[in-house]
This record gives sequence, C-alpha cells and structure tokens, in this order.
Amino acid sequence: MSLLTITKIHAREIIDCRGWPTVQADVWIDGRLIGRADVASGRSTGSHEAHVLLDGDPSRYQGLGVLKAVDNVNNVIGPELVGWDVTEQRKIDLAMIDMDGTANKSKLGANAILGVSLAVARAAANVNGVSLYHYINPNAHVLPVPLMNCLNGGKLTANELEIQEFIFMPVGANSYAHALEMTTEINEVLRDLVVEKYGILGTNTGDEGGFATPMRGIWEPFEFMSKAVDQAGYADDIVYAMDLAANSWFNQKSDVYELDGEAYDRDALIELYKKVAEAYPIVSMEDPLHEEDFEGFATLARELDMQIVGDDLFVTNVDRLREGVQKGAANAMLFKVNQIGTLSEALDAAEFAYRNNYGVQVSERSGETEDPIISDLVVALNSGQIKTGMPIRGERTSKHNRLLQIEEELGAAGVYAGRDFARPA
Repeated sequence: MSLLTITKIHAREIIDCRGWPTVQADVWIDGRLIGRADVASGRSTGSHEAHVLLDGDPSRYQGLGVLKAVDNVNNVIGPELVGWDVTEQRKIDLAMIDMDGTANKSKLGANAILGVSLAVARAAANVNGVSLYHYINPNAHVLPVPLMNCLNGGKLTANELEIQEFIFMPVGANSYAHALEMTTEINEVLRDLVVEKYGILGTNTGDEGGFATPMRGIWEPFEFMSKAVDQAGYADDIVYAMDLAANSWFNQKSDVYELDGEAYDRDALIELYKKVAEAYPIVSMEDPLHEEDFEGFATLARELDMQIVGDDLFVTNVDRLREGVQKGAANAMLFKVNQIGTLSEALDAAEFAYRNNYGVQVSERSGETEDPIISDLVVALNSGQIKTGMPIRGERTSKHNRLLQIEEELGAAGVYAGRDFARPA
C-alpha cells in the first residue's frame, strides 16, 4: 500500500458557531487518520452559491440537519475514492463533481463534496510533512491585512442596522501580530463609546463578533469608529471597509434600496457612497449593490477610487467572474470555498481574478467552526487580505492564532501586506 493512498474517508455531523449542524470529513492514508476539515456555512448567501444539502426533517434541528450529506460522503464519495492518490487534488475534485452530476452540486451536496475536498488537501500536506499553505504554494509568503468587522448589522444580528459589516483595516501595522494588537486596542475604546451611549446591552455581538448596537444608517457607525481610532492613537494606521450585503435591503419589486427609512435608486445610492468616501478613508466596499447589477458594479469600479468586492455577485465562480471581467464590474472577488464547493474550483477562480488584475479577499462565513483552514488558504494565495471576524470567540480566534503561527514559521521570508493589501507585492 502506497503511503499516498487513500484507505478510508469518513464524515460526521458537527455543529458550527451558531449551533447549526455542518459536515466534518476525515481522510485516512495507509490506515491512519491524516486529514480532517470542517465545512463553514453562511447566513447571508447569494442565490448562485453551490447547494448546501440539508435533511429537511423538522423533527431534528428544525430541518437543518446534514445527515444526508454525511451519508453521501460515507456511502457514495468515500468508497469511490478509496485507493486514489491523495495528492491528486484536481482529479479527486473533478471525480466528485462528476459523481454529483448537477450544475450546483445539489445531488450530493456542496457541503459533502467540500468537506472531502478540503480534508484531502490537508491530508496531502500532512503526509508530505509541510503546512497546507506551503503545500498549495511553495512561494506563499504574504501575511494578510485582517478586515476587523467591529459593528454588525443585516442578517448577522437582530438590530435595525441594514448594512452588514463596518470594518477596521490596520494597514499601518508592521506585522500580523501588530495588526491584532492595534485593532484589539481600538475595539476596547469602541466598546467604551458604545456603552457610554447605548448602555452595556449595546455591546452584544453579532454572528461574526462585531457589536450589534442600535445604530442606524451609514453615517453613525463611521462616527463611532473614527472616534475610537482617534482616541486609541491609530488615526494614521487605520482605514475602513464595509460589507454592505445590499441584496438584503434591496426591494426587488420597486427596484430601490431601502436604507434607514429612505429609498434610493442605484444612482442615488452611488452618490451616497461617494459622499461617505469623501468623509472617511474607506478603501473597500463589498456587495454595494444587488447580485445581478453588473452594470452598477462597473460604474462603482470606474467612479470610486477603492476596492469594489463582488461576493454575491461572483460567488467564487469563474463563470460569474468572467462575466464581471467582461463588463468591468467590480475589481476584486471575495473568496469563499463553500460558495463553489471544491478547493480546485475556488483556486481556479482566484487565479482567473489575478490574471485579470482583480484582487482576492479571502473570507470566513458567519457559521464558522474552529477549523482555521482559511488562514492557510489566504497565505497560499498571497492575497493580502482576510475577513475573519473580531478575535473574541473561538471560531474567530482560531484563524487569527493560525496566522500568528504562520507568521512565525515564515520568519524573515514573510511580508505583511499592509497598504498594498489589494495588490500585494
């Protein structure tokens, strides 16, 4: 038996940070457990994402169980892949896509397929005695700027703030460790400001660790953030970003965006974004318009001097990204492996983005686990930016702590992306 031969694949149902079920997959090599991976899940999802297979049985987890996906790993995918070389990632991913046979992985479930895909990659790295980021890319060396989601709204919370994420970016830090230090200090100041105005209940947090305050609109959050940054003494080192998740506050019937009691057509909303960008150093906007508005994303890319990120617009899908490139829509892609369902397809999307001078922002999902795999992926891609939540809960701190380990491993060979986060050298 070859030391690279898959001898067993096994999955189980585990829970994510919200207590919802998800898939965990194990890969065994030569009779030993070598690779394991968890599948994250999203609450705010694009309609073009790969299909997450749920049981639909209301008698357990309100229908959100994933035992069908687990069964597909254990009784369909696993037996087929026994005997395969674990290092043949693309062949394995393509084989699972063929087994499924649907356009969006709805037969076997993207959660089943992705769990195996990621566990195979981790097993291959482990059996070769290297870290996953190095296995994927021996030239991996860029430590990303963390996008610290400090104020939560939208589907991530139960407040009235329509915009999903308001974000600090510590571009002036000199290392990832320094970036964590800076943003943690700023967040403590922000906490005090929130308590001062809204009381202690204002420091309740959303799915990704940001404060779920009673703030409203687009201006008030930036007022709080800029005050916190100034008081912490980091005004020269911090810039801002937003995940607007505009799908969730776009009224499709009337073709307007409903924000803080006002209705905006596309042109009016773009003008609002311009005014906010003139007032604050905003360098990145994710999903500022709804997921089918390629023309509007193209207008933003032309008229705003910043990174415009397509998440629901592109869903880590080369075909959607190709359409965006042809139309000049946005200038960066959000990278979420579970949107497409295999590691190979996600890497293909990132490569296509780079070839067309688009940035790549690696991202968590709101339903995360303690698995820090995206930390290895962001370094493997040299992408320069990662969105993984405030470091206040285990499913978020695991990603930050893994990046601290990688920074130590890389030593002098590692480079913190800093102000070049969108196009790191």
